[in-house]
Amino acid sequence: MPKKDFLFEIGVEEIPAGYIAGAINKLVSYFESGLKETKLDFEEIIPYSTPRRLAIKITSLQTQQKDEIVEKVGPAKAVAYNEKGNLTKAALGFLKSANATLKDIYIKSTPKGDKISIKKEIKGKETTEILTQIIKEVVPKIPFPKSMKWGSRRFSFARPIRWLLVLFGDKIIELEIEGIKSGNISYGNRFQKLENPVEINNINEYEKKLESVFVIPDRNERKAKIEKQLHTLFINNDEEIILNKNLLETVIDLVEYPTAIVAKFDRKYLELPELVVTSTLSEHQKYFAIHDGKNNLVNKFAFVSNRDSKYSNLIRSGNEKVIKARLEDAEFYYKEDTKQPLENYVPKLKNVTFQEKLGTLYEKTERIKKLTEYLCTELNLDKTIKDNSIRAAYLCKADLVTMMLGEKEYTKLQGYIGHRYALESGEKPDVAKAIEEHYKNGSYYKSLSEVGAIVAIADKMDTVCGIIGVGMIPTGSKDPFALRRAGNGIVQIIANQNFEINIHKLIDEAFEFLEDKLTRSDNNKDIVYDFFKRRVNWLLKQRGIDYDVIESVMHIDHSNIPDLVHRAEALKNFLQREDFIKLVLGFKRVSNIIAETKNLGEINPKLMCENTEKLLYERYLILVEKIKSLLPKKEYEKILEELVIYGSTIDKFFDDVLVNTEDIKLRQNRYNLLNSIRELFLQVADISKIVVEGENNK
Repeated sequence: MPKKDFLFEIGVEEIPAGYIAGAINKLVSYFESGLKETKLDFEEIIPYSTPRRLAIKITSLQTQQKDEIVEKVGPAKAVAYNEKGNLTKAALGFLKSANATLKDIYIKSTPKGDKISIKKEIKGKETTEILTQIIKEVVPKIPFPKSMKWGSRRFSFARPIRWLLVLFGDKIIELEIEGIKSGNISYGNRFQKLENPVEINNINEYEKKLESVFVIPDRNERKAKIEKQLHTLFINNDEEIILNKNLLETVIDLVEYPTAIVAKFDRKYLELPELVVTSTLSEHQKYFAIHDGKNNLVNKFAFVSNRDSKYSNLIRSGNEKVIKARLEDAEFYYKEDTKQPLENYVPKLKNVTFQEKLGTLYEKTERIKKLTEYLCTELNLDKTIKDNSIRAAYLCKADLVTMMLGEKEYTKLQGYIGHRYALESGEKPDVAKAIEEHYKNGSYYKSLSEVGAIVAIADKMDTVCGIIGVGMIPTGSKDPFALRRAGNGIVQIIANQNFEINIHKLIDEAFEFLEDKLTRSDNNKDIVYDFFKRRVNWLLKQRGIDYDVIESVMHIDHSNIPDLVHRAEALKNFLQREDFIKLVLGFKRVSNIIAETKNLGEINPKLMCENTEKLLYERYLILVEKIKSLLPKKEYEKILEELVIYGSTIDKFFDDVLVNTEDIKLRQNRYNLLNSIRELFLQVADISKIVVEGENNK
């Protein structure tokens, strides 16, 4: 069957860079599923994208569907015909659903008897017809973070659609969407002129023709070109681009024909905090900062223009003017802010609402201070750390009301600005560092200082308890205060820092400090307890702990997170041992025998008459003492080793002794012994929860 290439391009006004990747991926996905559903073979789908176009090329696409013979089996012959040999309602219904007639019927023998059947030949559709249908269905479905309608159009798109290029082989597939007719015309880069059409008569010349009008439609080619150009800019000196991968990905989707250019700014702006300068360059202007061979920021920047290189000098001059104005603003904010110490900004937090029912940021700051002091006391931290933590808690939100952050241009620098301003104010380095650290997320949790960790926990716990306390409980789709992330952060920090803190008591303290904002009777505290139980479960999963091991340790008070992690990890290390699996099976037997038994009591050694029974009890008493010694030291590996050794005694007991003897007193005493053993094991873990492969088949 003959095959041809297919080219489809949607031409638009400039689409925001962040919209493009998701849109082109969906476009490819829709076509891929549409062609597979209609059983059209093809070689590959090649995506193209720029700010002004979303396009795909499908290579070696079938020109027509294959003809198909469709067989459908209906009701049994005895059901299909009545006594007179006429079709019954069941048979007529089958014919109607199969779009068949009486002459199409034949009898088919099946393992379940003879049945009426039909065979029909379905002629394959022209690929052109199928492509037209797919395009009309797909274009309105392409998802964007925000869409718009324009003119009298009925459906929404990221930006107004201006042209449709649709070629199958060398022929235009004629179609119309919202008054826009398809053709073989694309358009070049607007820096040449607003309207610069280019005619595509052959799909293989698509990329070459567009490049002649300063458009590189292949995103990967643009990326390679940008990376090479940026590298070439500094090939003769030791200066280098500060590579920001996210910025690079954004810039690729901002241009159609990249040209990398180096420009300068006044050296005086290097006196600003480095992140203020680099943020001004990258966040606001999408420029790349540059450092020298000693990793020092220099007064240069690189940017990627969407024009021919012959215009570079003019473009450089314009961009230098823009960055000068931006940096002047930043310099003004910085100088004004640092005329007074950071602590002077704290009272201004009274004018900023944290949450309507929870009061101002100043009130939140006071609660963070109290929780910080509580944490330091509970953890028995030395005076220096305690003083630094309380000071950092007092200052941690102050930068939010500085000009640098208040003007909304540098909001991503919260914490960093507080850090820098604290140092300018003469605060201790540990205090200043903690101000920045308490905002950190994700991988940064592992590197937090002790002071930063304490303030971060206090801040996040106040938020979780306060927001859930006023009834704003996160759901599957709604979590506007990012409570899950905050809760995950709390348990991660506690585990990483190995803080022996009772998280339930910490929750209680947080609610105590919120008492003037919440009612005691209806504050959702129980929901917070459950919320953190799920966060702890999440933490253990993140650490590679299987669900059955998690269940086996979670029955113990899960308020001590480091202890729970140590138990789970110790248990995980024993799972591959055959002797441990035997112990698990023995313990399951212990648990199962007494599962339905009530009124369990004390062991009476005098009632023991079997040697193995006495041995089980004697070694139980020894095990009690060993666990009593090892448990406070949290030596779980050694404890589990002792349990494994004791496991052989349990197995021998079950081999030699009939637990369910007819003698009621003996039976009860044996139940009591097994229950005592079970309770001892449960001080470490409920290993009956461990799943043993194949145990249900035994």
